[in-house]
Amino acid sequence: MKHRLEFKLGLRTAIVAMLLLTISIASYGGSGNWTSSVTGGNIIYTTSEPTTQLKDNVGNNLTVVYLENMGFNKIGGNTNATDVSWLLAQGYRVIELDYANNINAVSPKINADIITINDAINNGSFCGYTNCSKYKSYVLFEGYRIQRDVSYFKDDPTIYNYPANYTVGDSIFMDIIYPANATVTVPVVLSFSYSNSWGGSETYKHQRLNLGNTLSGFDDTFLEGAPANGIAWAIADHPKYCDWGQGKPVGGANKAYGSFEVNPDAAQKVKSAVRTLRARGANMGLSGKIGIYGFSRGSDAGSMAIGDRSVPALENAGLHIGVSDDVQVAALGSGVFDFTQVFNATGDGDSNLETRCPVVWGPLATNQSVWESQGSAYLVETSATAPVIFFYNTDDAAYYQDQIAKFKEKLTLKGVTHTTITNYGIGHAVPKTNTSLSSLYTFFNQYLTPPNVATGLIPLTQKEADFQLTLSPNPVKSSALLSFQLANSGNVKIEICNLTGMALYSIDRTYTQAGQQSETILINDLNLPNGVYFLKVNVNGLNTIKKFIKE
Repeated sequence: MKHRLEFKLGLRTAIVAMLLLTISIASYGGSGNWTSSVTGGNIIYTTSEPTTQLKDNVGNNLTVVYLENMGFNKIGGNTNATDVSWLLAQGYRVIELDYANNINAVSPKINADIITINDAINNGSFCGYTNCSKYKSYVLFEGYRIQRDVSYFKDDPTIYNYPANYTVGDSIFMDIIYPANATVTVPVVLSFSYSNSWGGSETYKHQRLNLGNTLSGFDDTFLEGAPANGIAWAIADHPKYCDWGQGKPVGGANKAYGSFEVNPDAAQKVKSAVRTLRARGANMGLSGKIGIYGFSRGSDAGSMAIGDRSVPALENAGLHIGVSDDVQVAALGSGVFDFTQVFNATGDGDSNLETRCPVVWGPLATNQSVWESQGSAYLVETSATAPVIFFYNTDDAAYYQDQIAKFKEKLTLKGVTHTTITNYGIGHAVPKTNTSLSSLYTFFNQYLTPPNVATGLIPLTQKEADFQLTLSPNPVKSSALLSFQLANSGNVKIEICNLTGMALYSIDRTYTQAGQQSETILINDLNLPNGVYFLKVNVNGLNTIKKFIKE
């Protein structure tokens, strides 16, 4: 009887200890209803608090909004309880949103809720919580985890930063969102969207996004929504590491490098970031295929990853030297790609560049090669450059449109596939509509080949492998037969362009049936001089380019 009593007391003690241990790991924070625009009604949220809470620079709680029971196939192999427990153990507050397998909880519709969540956090209240970090809170899909503050380069204080006491460079970082315990590998999209500032004292060192533009305030859901397409994501600090609009004095002018990314410094960092992501991703369920996403300054930086020109000074700096820095695809918004184009017009929005660039590189007229080498267009050498989808609104600053137009001319000249979406919004903004997001995701899917998940993508394009574009004969003397395969009915635009990208011939066709299509082009009727030309065929927004010779 005594032994039995001791056993019961011991068992009770063990149970109490286990309960206390569970409470020490995390505590239940409450539940309620949250209104979802995607489902058209209320969905249940449940909040759990960690024992030791991660805090941001201003004392607010790092929070993960965890979307579960979605309308698409889950990739991570763990249970949601396992991954939520892991997040709590890292120190995150976790707010679980249960979508109950709603059929609308798929890409790109789910991005509308991501925007609502980010806006609520940025405005100071989400699910009744007023202390979620604006700077370091994340929306994660079920099955995904996060690895924060992965160093990808050590900053050189002699390049950009202005405080005299900034003599030892700080690391710049990225965060990687990856599938946990997945049975398949997934590609990843990398964006340079953070700002990391050094305010002149150790107190303000390593202040990621502790500036006016917060992570939750970006409304940039292409990244956070990528896992709904079977694509992981990573978000990296801008190559320029310093307070916004500042820079080391050059030639007596401070802010000489105030708000733009240049070679070789930025390109070295971008390539090191790609290598770091590929090397670290090998142990995170990532396939090794990497896409780039960039907007504004992030577009300047991201565009430096797409070119195929080999420059040892860029490739042999930073981390994981020897790992491939190739990328497979890119989406680039308004940015600066060729600094020699800044004087194309006055009053078009780039007066800061017109003023600052000559301070650093001297007059353009006598330093043409130096100016050329600073931008990403210089790194585009052959058709091995990654395919690009550009995006911009035509009411944005005029110089952005000029930069994109000139960059596209060079891509066309080199035979690089590219396409463009425009006017998805107003001004200097990123795509947020279902149609524009569908275009971006569909373009990426062609080159990153993610695992199949159920999505609601609008079928705007088809894979190039299914297009089977041919032009015969080539070289062309009098006429040529253009043949191509359509996976679906749709609109097709056929153009012949010269080496500058100018269209010399254009025709629009509507095909009501899928299958093999053909067009005879009477080259002689166009009175083209002998030489090299490009045939461009646009199928529902996707450009495919073939080079041909006129004899």
